[in-house]
Amino acid sequence: MTLETLNAALKNSAGRKLALVGIPDDANSTFLRGAAEAPPKIREQLFSDAFNLWTETGVDLGGDVFFDAGDLNLGETSDTWSAIQGAVEAVLDHGLLPICLGGDHAITYPVVKGFRRRYDALNILHIDAHPDLYDNFGNNPRSHASPFARIMENRLADRLVQVGIRTATGHQREQAKRFGVEMIEMREVTGDLRLAFDSPVYVSVDVDGLDPAYAPGVSHPEPGGLSPRQVIDMIQGLEGRLVGADVVEVNPRRDFHNLTAVAAAKIVKEIAARMLQA
Repeated sequence: MTLETLNAALKNSAGRKLALVGIPDDANSTFLRGAAEAPPKIREQLFSDAFNLWTETGVDLGGDVFFDAGDLNLGETSDTWSAIQGAVEAVLDHGLLPICLGGDHAITYPVVKGFRRRYDALNILHIDAHPDLYDNFGNNPRSHASPFARIMENRLADRLVQVGIRTATGHQREQAKRFGVEMIEMREVTGDLRLAFDSPVYVSVDVDGLDPAYAPGVSHPEPGGLSPRQVIDMIQGLEGRLVGADVVEVNPRRDFHNLTAVAAAKIVKEIAARMLQA
């Protein structure tokens, strides 16, 4: 879907509350490609007859909740990030709250840039094995290892809380200190983690934040991670107004029996339920 066709389709979104936006881009992945193939795989599991659209908190996501924007057509644009930002702004302009399906984690920067135009104050909850705070990884400042450096240096978020981190390098620790990032490393996660925010919250979930036992289909598996239960509890218990989200870094080429896509779809459902409480 191009920006033009998205705007045309959004005219028929009256009554819908949330928008699913597929962003099939992995051009800035550093190790393996494949994340660009994830949006239809996550969507397939979300709407599969193997499950239903009721959430754990009793919210029915069927009927007129979702406007499915499909996947952006990024192959014909010379400026991928502007196209992504434009799509997010279009969805917000039509009164819907976007849930973006990546794609690699580089997409989060243009997505958040689109949100910042709407929200004067914005917090980010970032769930990941990696801080993604490199200033310039592999001579590519757009790398999927760098989106939160770009977000923070451009003051697109007032507060960044990272949970599940277990690969922080010295450079990234320095970056976290420089930007005032609240990094909750995996070794520090014990019991119920209750997070509170006093202004709108955007949630970015890199699926490799999960332990690879639950999410094998990622390009950068890191043992010792979060369980789906921990992530879901974190989302359900979040205090604050959840206004948008992305779920990224599923790599179908490395998945096993769609386990990772199923986990991603489950997280999308619980995020959607929490967004409807805003």
